[in-house]
Amino acid sequence: MYTFKLPDLGEGIQEGELLEWHVNEGDAVKEDDPLCDMETDKAAVTIPCPKTGTVHRLGARVGDMVQVGQVLVEIETTETTDQSGTETSHARDNSLSQDQPSDRGKSSKIDKMDSVAAGPDPHDTSAGDRHKSPGDAGPVTRAIAAPAVRRLAREMDIDINQVSGTGPGGRVTAEDLAGYDKQPDTDKAPETKATSNDTMLVSGIPFLASSPLPDFAAQGPVKTVPIRSLRRKTAAKTVTASILVPHVAHMDEIDVTELEKLRQTYNDHPKHHLSAGPEFEEEPATPDGLTLLAFVIKAVSRLLKSYPAFNASLDPDQMQIIHKLFYHIGFAADTPKGLVVPVIKDADRLGTAALGYRIRHLARAAREGTSIREDLTGGTFSVTNVGAIGGTHVVPVINYPETAILGLGRMEKKPVVRNEKIVIRQMLPVTLCFDHRVADGAQAARFMKDLKAMLEDPVVFVAHT
Repeated sequence: MYTFKLPDLGEGIQEGELLEWHVNEGDAVKEDDPLCDMETDKAAVTIPCPKTGTVHRLGARVGDMVQVGQVLVEIETTETTDQSGTETSHARDNSLSQDQPSDRGKSSKIDKMDSVAAGPDPHDTSAGDRHKSPGDAGPVTRAIAAPAVRRLAREMDIDINQVSGTGPGGRVTAEDLAGYDKQPDTDKAPETKATSNDTMLVSGIPFLASSPLPDFAAQGPVKTVPIRSLRRKTAAKTVTASILVPHVAHMDEIDVTELEKLRQTYNDHPKHHLSAGPEFEEEPATPDGLTLLAFVIKAVSRLLKSYPAFNASLDPDQMQIIHKLFYHIGFAADTPKGLVVPVIKDADRLGTAALGYRIRHLARAAREGTSIREDLTGGTFSVTNVGAIGGTHVVPVINYPETAILGLGRMEKKPVVRNEKIVIRQMLPVTLCFDHRVADGAQAARFMKDLKAMLEDPVVFVAHT
């Protein structure tokens, strides 16, 4: 019997949602045949079948969140050993095949608990995740947690391996850390204190409070929707960024009247202006081929070279700032499944028209769910544009571990004063949110001043594309 566990998907990904099985129990399968489709917070991927044989048991159901290392499928082969060289007994096979559907999601957790009780297996590749806890001679399982949560645990002086995780598969969350009682008396239940408004105060972070939800169902009909895939990743990243990063927002308005004229001229005659380069020669001309976002990303990618603090990441463990000498600009894309941030690699090396094509291609792939992992990772700075939908100024959350994000509001005509006269101009509201640990307000003000100068003078783009 060959036991196949969900492999490491890279980029720190610890789980994926099972979208579709391409096989059923009892099916004959061949190595490299499509096994199932998984969706992570990065992209949808097809997992190939690892062996030739017969499907003995499927370890998860469509819609389940599967953890890395969790049993995905068991395949009967002519071999007597599994992937790690450990024999799978017939008795164990029978017990697995009799699992009820409601117990299947627990099997990997039970397996891990059994292995901890029995001691480390020399063939077990996950043995490196075990360590000795203080005052305990036996091995314990290393907690499952995202890197940001581990970092938060260190900042809160909490041994994360002592925290019981309430997330999927026992994952430790930021909420678990906030509610963890570090007192050595484990026989006592963690104490909570109720305020006059029944808010439960939890230990760990001063003034961090959690209030239990009321029984909404007692007040009227409700509908519950599981938080999965992109929505779960968005929730985790925004909570992490909000807790760890001291956000500062600097707002301004940019006169893009002349820039809009240039953009419209290009879209009316795309073959005569701003060549997109040989990579895009086969692209058809479209009226929306060049958007305002392309000009903004072009300007930002150039400005970041003069303002490295906004193209950096902070490493609190090493007490250092990591300045990135490459400029991969992400932009927020609205998709049916939630927010996705495609990344334009080396944006500073592309002309404005090429950026326009890249934006369109990456946004389309994101909407259709065909993005590849490479196009959704590695960003150094992000831009989000909600102006096309509505609203004025926007104050976005930094895309952690980046240190800055630029938000674009709705461009509209406004009366402004020019040369002591009131004139109508196209004004674009912009907001730069940045990490105050890395940069100060004066740097943000200068960045925005230079951004205004570039966007208000379209000759800059004509000369550099």
